[in-house]
Amino acid sequence: MVQRALGTKLQIGKDSPVTVAGLTSIGGLELSADTIDVTTLDSDGAYREFIAGFKDAGEVSLEGYLELDTGKGQKELYDLFESGETEDFTILFPNNMGSWQFKGVVTGFSTSADLEDPLSFSATIKVSGKPTLVVGATGE
Repeated sequence: MVQRALGTKLQIGKDSPVTVAGLTSIGGLELSADTIDVTTLDSDGAYREFIAGFKDAGEVSLEGYLELDTGKGQKELYDLFESGETEDFTILFPNNMGSWQFKGVVTGFSTSADLEDPLSFSATIKVSGKPTLVVGATGE
């Protein structure tokens, strides 16, 4: 069944997770794999041959309205950017559809103040290691 994105959440931490407030967009993980060329002089049909190399889960981009109160998640993202620490993150999909669980490093954080718009922020999380896609109940 197709689901609306409304209700999707990003949480920081595992034991006492903090939900990031004010989000308007959560970019998805961008899974990709390198390839290693294993072509030989006797490769069939003169076509190159490849095997899979290292995998990369990419980055998660975030955008939203700025709410810097402690416990709203945005200040926590900034603090993680400053510390450079790897942290646990979870993207929870609505209606117990499932979640992405991963470790990541906050690699970008910015704010914006435009005349006709609310204060906003954006952040980027580089996924570190293998993410886990959980299908079904998310514990919410």
